[in-house]
Amino acid sequence: MRRLRFQPIAGRTEEIIDAILQTEEVASCGKALYAVHLVCEELVVNVVSYAYPPEAEGYLVVEIERTDTCLTIRFRDGGVAFNPLEKEMPDVSLPLEERPIGGLGIFLTLQMMDDVSYERVQDENVLTIKKEIHE
Repeated sequence: MRRLRFQPIAGRTEEIIDAILQTEEVASCGKALYAVHLVCEELVVNVVSYAYPPEAEGYLVVEIERTDTCLTIRFRDGGVAFNPLEKEMPDVSLPLEERPIGGLGIFLTLQMMDDVSYERVQDENVLTIKKEIHE
């Protein structure tokens, strides 16, 4: 398992995303790379933007595991407890101009990943995504 730790995280969104995408485990995902990239970007932006109050230093730990058939990425942060899976899903049947802003990120994550889970462990948010790899 590869473990990446970022602290502080404020203003480092692109750096964090690039570091995740450049790991061998992620970079070798072939056809699944687009979905993994999009979801990682969404999740990192959310942690950097919303997990901590503005004055907090904050941290993000990313654990990456890869088997022949599955990529697992676990995001851990010590921010405010928040389970994005409990958020009401957007009504994508509404015309774009009638939809409220926000809320599509977790919807896309659930659509693009094969498994998404959340738990609160020792004062940390732990969001795990899994993507089956078919090459």
